[in-house]
Amino acid sequence: MLVWLAEQLTAQYSFFNVFSYLTFRAVMSILTALVVSLWMGPKLIKRLQLLQIGQVVRHDGPESHFSKKGTPTMGGVLIVAAIAISTLLWARLDNAYVWVLLFVLFSFAAIGFVDDYRKVVRKDTDGLIARWKYFWQSAAAIAVAAFLYFTAQSDGQTVLVVPFFKEIMPQLGLFFILWTYFVIVGSSNAVNLTDGLDGLAIMPTVMVAAAFGIIAYLTGNANFSSYLFIPFIPQASEVLVICTAIVGAGLGFLWFNTYPAQVFMGDVGSLSLGALLGTIAVLVRQEILLVIMGGVFVVETLSVILQVGSYKLRQQRIFRMAPIHHHYELKGWPEPRVIVRFWIITLVLVLVGLVTLKLR
Repeated sequence: MLVWLAEQLTAQYSFFNVFSYLTFRAVMSILTALVVSLWMGPKLIKRLQLLQIGQVVRHDGPESHFSKKGTPTMGGVLIVAAIAISTLLWARLDNAYVWVLLFVLFSFAAIGFVDDYRKVVRKDTDGLIARWKYFWQSAAAIAVAAFLYFTAQSDGQTVLVVPFFKEIMPQLGLFFILWTYFVIVGSSNAVNLTDGLDGLAIMPTVMVAAAFGIIAYLTGNANFSSYLFIPFIPQASEVLVICTAIVGAGLGFLWFNTYPAQVFMGDVGSLSLGALLGTIAVLVRQEILLVIMGGVFVVETLSVILQVGSYKLRQQRIFRMAPIHHHYELKGWPEPRVIVRFWIITLVLVLVGLVTLKLR
């Protein structure tokens, strides 16, 4: 929006030419999302308290979580609003990728909102029935996948980039749609499973989004992409603005979500953030890097799959409790220790992921 307005004013006032610089808009996107989050946060928390929209705590969970009962949830509305406002202000709205990401943000946030609403307002412990949740997630993901496939203008937009190998980029063809579906839905649910401790999910999301912002900038630059042997995707550079909006909104939310949390993001936040990361990975053709950099999300998801599978097959549990962050809590680790160590692991994995761009 501001880019269009600046273009109209540049002829009279050369100062407005600064709005054409992607790096300037990326920085402003961070700051805008951060300020919006910090401004809206106290108001939203107070409103959620008045509406008595509080967290539901599992009775079989760690005892330390019992004190969290009643803490306002659905704070993900704050994240979604901050990302949306910042993106609409600073991104080029003639870029199709911007609208794809906004569609993902709002559609998955709506699914999460319904789930949260049923749990905390209607006191339905099951929330949105699982099959309906996956149905709507699948519908949104397949719609995005089909749109990206049928509007792709180059082979580079539908290849699979394999880290460490500059010449192994198989063309996915129609399999691109199925692959994209699994990446978006899988990423959405992985972040959702990770969101179990104060700040545990949001900071890894911020770090992975920041890394993908760098990758998006490189992917959308012909010189950098050629140098790094990654597909050149002209529109991808604008994704940087959305990535920085995620960073700003995430840091603003962390201000209120850090231990002990004043508010939780709920499914409205975790499902939409996870889907955003998955979609961004697809747009810049770095889905495997998402698995590397989002290793914490992957391990959290695998711990649930292994736990459920082991119990059904052997009637035995592998972990004291899944997802795995609860396992460490039940082993006696204080919650802040689990959180910070998972942050450190994510930072290392993000750096490893970025290094793979050069080691090809």
